[in-house]
Amino acid sequence: MLLLGIDLGSSSVKVSVIDGGKGRTISAASYPPSEMEISAPLPGWAEQDPEQWWKNFTLALTACLKPLGPKRKNIGAIGISYQMHGLVMVDKERKVLRPSIIWCDSRAVETGERAFDRLGKDFCLHHLLNSPGNFTASKLAWVKENEPDIYRQIYKIMLPGDYLAMRLTNEIKTTISGLSEGIFWDFMRSEVSQELLDYYGISHDLLADALPSFSLQGELTAEVAAELGLTPGIPVSYRAGDQPNNALSLNVMKPGEVATTAGTSGVIYGVTDKTQFDPMSRINTFIHVNHTKRLTRLGVLLCINGTGILNSWLKKNTGAGLTYPEMNDLASAVEPGSNGLFIFPFGNGAERMFGNRNIGASVHGLNFNIHQQGHLYRAAQEAIAYSFRYGLEIMKETGINPTVIRAGEANMFLSKVFRDILSSLTSTVITLYNTDGSVGAARGAGIGCGFYKTEEEAFHGLEVTGSSEPDHHMALIYDARYNEWLDILENYLYE
Repeated sequence: MLLLGIDLGSSSVKVSVIDGGKGRTISAASYPPSEMEISAPLPGWAEQDPEQWWKNFTLALTACLKPLGPKRKNIGAIGISYQMHGLVMVDKERKVLRPSIIWCDSRAVETGERAFDRLGKDFCLHHLLNSPGNFTASKLAWVKENEPDIYRQIYKIMLPGDYLAMRLTNEIKTTISGLSEGIFWDFMRSEVSQELLDYYGISHDLLADALPSFSLQGELTAEVAAELGLTPGIPVSYRAGDQPNNALSLNVMKPGEVATTAGTSGVIYGVTDKTQFDPMSRINTFIHVNHTKRLTRLGVLLCINGTGILNSWLKKNTGAGLTYPEMNDLASAVEPGSNGLFIFPFGNGAERMFGNRNIGASVHGLNFNIHQQGHLYRAAQEAIAYSFRYGLEIMKETGINPTVIRAGEANMFLSKVFRDILSSLTSTVITLYNTDGSVGAARGAGIGCGFYKTEEEAFHGLEVTGSSEPDHHMALIYDARYNEWLDILENYLYE
């Protein structure tokens, strides 16, 4: 059986087809070649047109299916990964009522803060395991308050992946994991939080019926199958937000296992079997893809806004045409510690791990007589690694203390300099894999449709492509340097 995986991001849609038996990718494509448009009608807003998601999906799928020829008839299940927290609203005719308010839109921040205050910290953290924050429920409440004409027309709300599944199957469903990422879920009662709905004045009827992430969630309609060049009746059997799905892509399914990403922003995602929360709300807890009534599997997520964006900013503004590998070569020629140069990479907005404070990015200890390009590039990679250690220290407070960190071979993890620094700094083995979100979604589809009899079977073909192990000498250097960096950071935070 072939398995089709879709990864709906905010910059592109990627589609992969894998051979389910061998676990190997046989075709993949993404669209558009540049980034999808994000409109910002007002400062702090971020919206996308769901119809554009669909068009980009069809174009990516066409390119992916072309080399398969008649083998496309062997596609037996579809899985969907999607950008988290977005809000899609449709009327009874399933017409989208307005552009989707996506994950990076901040208009509902104050709405969520008021809910946290009025519902009470104790209720929010013990029942929701999170502050309502700027998540989907708060976005919907914002629409209710500010766009009442649109709100009155709503038949159902959806997350971005739910919308894509609706277009494929003509069924409006969501997942329990999806409800938790929208901060609709009461973890103590294992049901939608009626208190939250009552506070916001939202009817339960607006929410779609919820299914497990691994389940039969509808079948490809004949009309859409003809449009896409696929066989009618293929089940959609897996759906998850991009971070839980990234963890699945890396076979992070058991308590204590940790996945990381370090693109524009960074994410540390650990699996736990305990319904824990952070009293300071520096992390979020959502339902993981393999959670069941009998088996507690939750995902603890910490986001660092300022990570790879620092490296890309340096490339754009100081690189003078250098490639990332060339920047890494210059960084590798510099001794650990960058001759006293420190960078603080927090110039991409407020950081949740700092209590939503926006301290900006800064350079500390720059010496015009000593420091050159290579020092700047190494100090940047050290700074990103320091930020990850800071985040991991917070994760340890929730009981997640990894010895191995898994990552896809992409973005900052392509740099051996960065991997080696992070490994020694955190005393963990960094293991890289040949996977991405669309491949993970395809594997998830195989689990959901029953092709794989166990979760373990789904990861045949998942190959380790590289690793870094802690170096004792580097660990001593970087432990001291991290504490210096931390002292300076705390001056910024508490001055």
